[in-house]
Formats: sequence, structure tokens, C-alpha cells
Amino acid sequence: MFVVATAAVLITIALALTRAILGPTVFDRVLAGNTIGSLAILLLAVVGFLTGRPEFLDIGLTYGLLNLIGTLAVLKFFRHGDLAYDVEEEHKS
Repeated sequence: MFVVATAAVLITIALALTRAILGPTVFDRVLAGNTIGSLAILLLAVVGFLTGRPEFLDIGLTYGLLNLIGTLAVLKFFRHGDLAYDVEEEHKS
């Protein structure tokens, strides 16, 4: 059963990678990248269960936080063109 789940996650990662390559917009690519990150967490959990290594869940949680922070940083960069964008600085001008 878990081998089938692993195969399904790998197929879904391949489909998300296709969406990341084809686009058509940058936001489609960012969403596909975030989806690949989430599926990688699922894959870590399933492989950790199959191999009897529960520490893979800790790695998956850490990767999930990095995935969230990375996605937010990329979206902020595409929206403002700079990661150091400050809203208060805009109101002072």
C-alpha cells in the first residue's frame, strides 16, 4: 500500500515539475515549486515509514518550514522587486 502511495507521489511530483517548466506565468511556477516542496514532505514521511526511520518526519517538518519561508520570499521579491522592501518607507515619502 505504501509503495503505491510512493509511486503516486512521484507521479504527482513529475506533473508539478511539468507545470513549473511550462508556466505560463511566474505565479504558476511558484505554485508548482511550492507543490513540489509539499509533495517532497509527503515522500519523506512515506519513505521514513517504509524504512522504519521516524526521524524523517523531523526532517520533513523542517523542510516544510523552509518551503513556506522560501515561497513567501520569492513572492515578495516578484511583487516588490526587492526583499528589503519596507512599507513604512513608502509612506514617509
